[in-house]
Amino acid sequence: MTAATSGSQSGFAHQSGGRTSSHRSSSPRVVAAYSRRSRTRPSLTRPGKAGPATERREFTIIASGYAVAAFGAALARALLGAVDGLLMPHGVISGFPTVELYRDEWVCVVADDHPDVGDAITLDDLARLPWVVYQRPYDAPAARQLSTLGLEPHVEVSVQSFQLLPTLVAGTRRVALIQRRLAELMAPVARVRVLPCPFEAVPVQEALWWHPVHTQDAAHSWLRETAARVAAGLASGLASGPAG
Repeated sequence: MTAATSGSQSGFAHQSGGRTSSHRSSSPRVVAAYSRRSRTRPSLTRPGKAGPATERREFTIIASGYAVAAFGAALARALLGAVDGLLMPHGVISGFPTVELYRDEWVCVVADDHPDVGDAITLDDLARLPWVVYQRPYDAPAARQLSTLGLEPHVEVSVQSFQLLPTLVAGTRRVALIQRRLAELMAPVARVRVLPCPFEAVPVQEALWWHPVHTQDAAHSWLRETAARVAAGLASGLASGPAG
């Protein structure tokens, strides 16, 4: 069984030393715009102060389903040619400028009434229980660590979105690895329990990536500053309103 989220393909290319590399994503897109009428239209190609009080721009950000759920909605609430960015964790792409946003951790989810798992889950449980996985068994970084522990998941279901994992765990004997922020958002709806990993899973470091051509763009700089502010607000538990 395979399930997929809908989305459009986009990406950007980076040329260095006569070679060109590119990254493409079929993830859902988060689009945000800021605007206010102004009598002047300053150039966005040179450094300067930009914001919703002075210019009109639309930003298109490519993000995974997890990033949209954990961060994208808060960023969109803070935001009143398109500039593309990627909300992706480290380890997926490299070689582009980034703004560090937040850290997350991997957890296990099981049905809230799972008959074989108590208050904690063990490596033996992970070895014997059926799994729901993101794409292929070792596509998630934490799942790849299982192979170094000599554990091969018994996969019953694979899906194309982390957001689908809890609903396919609920009411079954299955287990899944998922990011804590997303797990805690989904747990009350999906009726699953969130349990610590029984191994030291590599953390998730989410970042906003962009093409170097936009580094000196004043409006894009405003976007990056807003993303960093929203991330800081999430870390402190504060809600972020529209940026001025």
